[in-house]
Amino acid sequence: MSDHVYNVLFLCTGNSARSVIGEAILNKIGAGKFRAYSAGSQPKGNVHPETIRLLNELGYDTSGFRSKSWAEFAEPGAPKFDFVFTVCDSAAAESCPIWPGQPMTAHWGVPDPAEATGTPAEIAVAFKEAYRLLNQRISVFSALPIGSLDSLTLKSRIKDIGQMEGATKAPEPT
Repeated sequence: MSDHVYNVLFLCTGNSARSVIGEAILNKIGAGKFRAYSAGSQPKGNVHPETIRLLNELGYDTSGFRSKSWAEFAEPGAPKFDFVFTVCDSAAAESCPIWPGQPMTAHWGVPDPAEATGTPAEIAVAFKEAYRLLNQRISVFSALPIGSLDSLTLKSRIKDIGQMEGATKAPEPT
């Protein structure tokens, strides 16, 4: 078995909910095999309080989470990514950032719970649904035999994960 730890970046627009949730999940279930990070193209500046509340409720350590720009990961000394997943929701007309370089990429669109309105209970349900979708996809991803798949098969599998129930379509090129 390989000792290689795969670096994964979850990208969304604000880096306040979905990408942070993805980072938390993969760092927990993929510990030792993956190291996850998150960033946004237009970071909000803080992690949404409901993201922190939900992750704390589920037993995650949230002390290190912060909303940050993807530009941090383009600086010298930044981790080199093996995978980059966009989790923005094109149905909400968000712009998904494009990551330069050679990592394997896929779009795993998830509706933005930070845009949810209604009662506190309704907003909490939106965050729980985002968590459920991401947890399902990340569980499938982390179980892939990455080292034994050729790159075309792996690219197809990670793309298919984004098409699982609840997925949103990738935006059309402009």
